[in-house]
Amino acid sequence: MFTISMIVWNDFLNDARVLKEAQTLQAAGHQVVVHALHAPGKTSERETLESGVKVVRVARSPLWKFRKRQHANPDAVESAAEPAVADRSGSRRLIGQLLSIAARTWAHIELTYQLVRSRPSVIHAHDVNVLPTAWLAAVLARVPLVYDAHEISTDREGYKSFRRVVGWVEKTLMPRAVGTITTTDARAKFFARAYGIPRPLVLQNRPRLTQVEQSTRIRDELQLDKPWPIILYQGGLQQGRGLPRLVEVAASVPNAWFVFIGGGRQEGELRHLAEQLGLAERVRFIPTVALSELPYYTASADIGVQPIENTCLNHFTTDSNKLFEYVVAGLPVVASSLPEISKVVRRYDLGILTTPGDSESLAEALNTLVQDPALRMRYAENAGIASLHLNWEEQEQALVKLYERVLAG
Repeated sequence: MFTISMIVWNDFLNDARVLKEAQTLQAAGHQVVVHALHAPGKTSERETLESGVKVVRVARSPLWKFRKRQHANPDAVESAAEPAVADRSGSRRLIGQLLSIAARTWAHIELTYQLVRSRPSVIHAHDVNVLPTAWLAAVLARVPLVYDAHEISTDREGYKSFRRVVGWVEKTLMPRAVGTITTTDARAKFFARAYGIPRPLVLQNRPRLTQVEQSTRIRDELQLDKPWPIILYQGGLQQGRGLPRLVEVAASVPNAWFVFIGGGRQEGELRHLAEQLGLAERVRFIPTVALSELPYYTASADIGVQPIENTCLNHFTTDSNKLFEYVVAGLPVVASSLPEISKVVRRYDLGILTTPGDSESLAEALNTLVQDPALRMRYAENAGIASLHLNWEEQEQALVKLYERVLAG
């Protein structure tokens, strides 16, 4: 049995992609250990999942071990680990920034130590923010490195001020990985051209094929008292995903519920916007739900929407988790006509494509599906057929074969 040590820069509670990869490699006969971040009161420092995958977590800051449990919600924990600096000025702000850097540095050192201590046969880095740590640990442990680039971080929302550093890190370290992985064909082409490496293996962000009966889960939880169709957006509530536009469009799509499942930096803004526009009754929010429960929520909606906007190369090349989650749940979709998304929607005739960033196009598409149950049914049937192909099980053997090559080397 080989030990495969993965590293992520999150708490590994809702990272569907990493979980599926870990489960696949564990089922292939390896011992997978996922190294993640620990939030006292929210996560366990060590645990073994039902699949046999082991999880080892380290705190973002050495001070976290002494914090009380009531501060363990995501927002409070993040602010505790990395001192807020927005309201500080002068020397106090500088001290806050230095403490934040020190805390991150400590976490990366601890992760490096835990990776080496796990006595791995391979180290597997998930995204660029842990790539240097994984590379250093691989050098110290004298084992090969596999790199899974979930995003194009040199042109990504929230990363633009770091793009030169990110580009240098990937250009320096990505060629040193013995195996590379990414999420779409367009991203694989980008990495191959940008860094002069063989084209990475493409593993799309597909969910496992889960048979979930349609239900009234969302209607019951939110106590929706009218039989209107539910338009669902699930995933992170972040900039560049067209979410304020989606809330505004709700005013032009009557007789429909708009439901957001997830959390993120834009949640407060979206709630305020819905109230400001007098839409709070029809625009509802559900906090992030466990991965095991999400398919039941998704299947209880009527339309899945993906209004992502072309704000960066990362968005332009995405196909996104939620698109495949909608398909496996049997939902018709309304999605932005970006290349990788369009390729999937057109091939299987899954719904209506809209012009990214165009409110009128988005409203027209949603109104069409809201007002035409027969059309929704047709797209839903197509989604059922497509789900037999667009699932994790249809591509996971490619990951196993990559590891067979890496371990044989």
